[in-house]
Amino acid sequence: MSAAPSMSLDASSQRAIPRRPLFVPLDVIVLRSGIPENLPGRCTDLSEGGVGAIVAGDLIPGQQVAVELRLPNVGVPMRARALVRYQQRLRCGLQFVGLMPEQREMIRYWASRTPARQTPEVKAESVTLPAASAKTKGRRIRVRLDLVYTLVAVVGMIVGVGWWRWERSWKDLEKNVVTPTTGETLRVSSEVMARRISFKTDPVYPEAARLAGTQGVVVLDAVISPNGSVSQLNTVSGNEMLVQSATAAVKSWRFEPYLFDGKPREVVTTISVEFRLH
Repeated sequence: MSAAPSMSLDASSQRAIPRRPLFVPLDVIVLRSGIPENLPGRCTDLSEGGVGAIVAGDLIPGQQVAVELRLPNVGVPMRARALVRYQQRLRCGLQFVGLMPEQREMIRYWASRTPARQTPEVKAESVTLPAASAKTKGRRIRVRLDLVYTLVAVVGMIVGVGWWRWERSWKDLEKNVVTPTTGETLRVSSEVMARRISFKTDPVYPEAARLAGTQGVVVLDAVISPNGSVSQLNTVSGNEMLVQSATAAVKSWRFEPYLFDGKPREVVTTISVEFRLH
């Protein structure tokens, strides 16, 4: 049975934000008759606007999904809602919807350390060949084209073998997944923990940053103890002039204890502190 090609809602040539190559595991969560289904996949490129991926499952253009991936050099996983723009065979394009400031800052932090994907320009040049050597040049061109086709076929085989190995290793990893026990630290979303803040101190805007016109978002990975105090902070991203002030303020925050099975538990969450000049 042959399926009609999916309609594309997006064109790469119309992207306002350049995407950068990124090859990490990715999960896409879709609702099937009200039941969430997890589709494993592989990210191919990423920007603040969206993500390109290879997903082992069928997606419908216009469908809303959830995406989860982990950026290199960023300590926390990124979870976001997205809209399916297109799917052609296994390849698809997902447009982010409603990214939070800390998520955008995480992408910018990663992107600042990753070169943008560039499409090489091919310029055609007009060459006039002498009549006596035209046939010889033609033979050389055909030989070069044959070599190019051979190289393309070899590369295709290598990519195919790599894809097969990746699929097998992905399944092996899934078999070895261990369900977290009740003694392990829980990760709670920033939205949930923001509603449990019982005491909050605003950070002091560093004078050096104010004079330099520096503003932005500092993203912190925080460990909240069972009594609601902040026991540990690690910087995920943010301007160095703002990080120290944000860390000093967040250390004094207090949260309502997070209960799991009726008992206070230590949790890990993400906290974002925004510095904006008025």
